[in-house]
Amino acid sequence: MLKYVYLKKLIEEMDLEIVHQSTDLNDIRIYSSDISRPGLQIMGYYEKFVPERIQVIGSAEWHYFNQLPYEERYSSLDKFLSYPIPALIISRSLPIFPELLELAQKHNRTVLRSGEITSKLFNQLISFIDIQLSPETRVHGVLVEVYGVGVLITGKSGVGKSETALDLVIRGHRLISDDTVIIKRIEDMLQGRSPEVTRHFMEIRGVGILDIERLYGVGSVKYDEFIEMNIELELWDDKKEYDRIGLDETFIDILGIPVTKLTIPVRPGRNVAMIIEVAARNFRQKILGYNAADKLNERVKKQIELNMSKKEREMGDK
Repeated sequence: MLKYVYLKKLIEEMDLEIVHQSTDLNDIRIYSSDISRPGLQIMGYYEKFVPERIQVIGSAEWHYFNQLPYEERYSSLDKFLSYPIPALIISRSLPIFPELLELAQKHNRTVLRSGEITSKLFNQLISFIDIQLSPETRVHGVLVEVYGVGVLITGKSGVGKSETALDLVIRGHRLISDDTVIIKRIEDMLQGRSPEVTRHFMEIRGVGILDIERLYGVGSVKYDEFIEMNIELELWDDKKEYDRIGLDETFIDILGIPVTKLTIPVRPGRNVAMIIEVAARNFRQKILGYNAADKLNERVKKQIELNMSKKEREMGDK
């Protein structure tokens, strides 16, 4: 199914000024993050024109229009707006030509205005549309930022995900989402955020709903974070053999991207939040090229080799 974002949502999220609203504004859909500056079209060249894109008039185009005689400017804008463009955005809060407003009404086109410079406006438009059009999934879990690492905590209901996340917040880390995490694939990265209705809220059984931002301040929460690690909590199983060295890495696939996964057994008296802190620090060390498990493995191998050499020398002496 072809993904899209409504123009109305883009206007609201980017706080764009509506200069003229077309009658079909609420139905206009954007299917691509490609944005155009209609410099060639202003000059009359339409052979490669793609009217399905959002059009942006920046300072250069505006000043070109401004120096044209009225009749030429009117004719150029008339032809340009005759094409079914989704919207025309004027950057830098530049003045609106009266004939532009007149022709927007004539052709039923949406005209918007932004205070941003053109290059920044382009980047914001592309970034917003790309995120909206990215593949998306929802995961039952908690997303926190620990030492700059986005950690997705998963596990069965009642295992202690929210309590662990709360402990991490108290320790100075940040909450992104509790209970449900919306994950979007942006190029080769996974961005996680909270559903808007539950953003910054957390449920702790026996206590109820907590507003983390109000309780612990704005520094305790974050709007979104890129997911780099998945930690699955499970009740301790004495019959199960848990990884004690860490030489073999495990990954979970989320939207086609492998994410490092650790399984942490939970039982009374075990400080899970502290273990997640250590796991995040260790993950960062691995990214920087240091792996404690590999280092220890090398030392053990060298010691075995030394012991074997010593035995061979002793056998030779005999």
